[in-house]
Amino acid sequence: MSKRDYYEVLGVPRNASDADLKSAYRKLALKHHPDRNPGDKKAEEAFKEAAEAYGVLADADKRVAYDRFGHAGVRANAGGGPGFDPSVFSEFGDFADILGSMFGFGDAFGGRRRGGPQRGADLRYDLEISFEEAATGTETAIQIPRQETCDTCAGSGAAPGSAPSTCGQCRGQGQVRFQQGFFTVARTCPACRGTGTTISKPCLSCHGAGRVTKERKITVKIPAGIGTGQQLRLQGEGEAGSAGGPSGHLYVVVHVQEHEFFRRDGINLYCEIPVNFTTLALGGEILVPTLDGQEVVKVPEGTQTGTTLRIKGKGLPEIGARQRGDLYATVQVQTPKKLNKEQRHLLEQLSKLLPKERFEPRAQDSEDERNLFDRVKDMFG
Repeated sequence: MSKRDYYEVLGVPRNASDADLKSAYRKLALKHHPDRNPGDKKAEEAFKEAAEAYGVLADADKRVAYDRFGHAGVRANAGGGPGFDPSVFSEFGDFADILGSMFGFGDAFGGRRRGGPQRGADLRYDLEISFEEAATGTETAIQIPRQETCDTCAGSGAAPGSAPSTCGQCRGQGQVRFQQGFFTVARTCPACRGTGTTISKPCLSCHGAGRVTKERKITVKIPAGIGTGQQLRLQGEGEAGSAGGPSGHLYVVVHVQEHEFFRRDGINLYCEIPVNFTTLALGGEILVPTLDGQEVVKVPEGTQTGTTLRIKGKGLPEIGARQRGDLYATVQVQTPKKLNKEQRHLLEQLSKLLPKERFEPRAQDSEDERNLFDRVKDMFG
């Protein structure tokens, strides 16, 4: 019986890309897999046919040979049925990607032993610091609970004087294999839980786990200029790995407290400064608080309330750079709540010399603007 064209089997054109081939095979594998069609010989044959087609076309060299010479150009019967070459899946990369998660086999197709060295888990610590500490940088100590290698058994899990033995069920492989329809499936060994070893005399300190929980004090260096949400990675300060694996990392997530006077935007700072009317009108100097102390700032004559003055280089430092942000101080008129007789007399004299405030209606573009004028007129009688 002649074989169908491989492109026809997968339902793709002859110029199909690798992604197209994989997508087509995934759909067919889902449709015809023996686990979904128990006892259906036609579905099993269709599944084998699709696997054979993909096994050839997914291999660049075999695809070239097939395109030139057809089925005769492909090495026949390499195992797994006529024309099926499992070497395409020797690393099981595509195969595991396509089928591994579909049918709950996990790493069954990947061939990875779970009993080898495993990297420890990463940890997170949320650290709150003051605004001043964020501005200048600081060094602080934190205390975290984490899994560390057991000192008694050096991480083996076995009591002193004994050692783990090879698991008799999986013979040290960490996996047991069984037939699953068309495939041989590997799953984690239930006896050793994938470690490949069993412990007859567990360590009394860690109860055979090889790790114990300890409180560890760690010093953290906070760089100047750090902001809320930024994190520091302390390499190797996470939980200890298993079976000799490396430790994970500790991520310190920083939360900076709000400042009662300054408002932050990146490396720039903003604040509001109350200033006497006379200083704004006549010009003069004011003292503006900064992170480095008070700064003398000149106010030009006739400055209006709400004007923002820029003080260069008085913001926050940028992490990893010499540059600093700026401080923006917005001046606001400070109205005295109480006046003595002399002050009141002088202000009354000044009031007589100043032009009266007049609100003249202008051509308005919208009803909202007319309403605004009416409200202002009502406020001042």
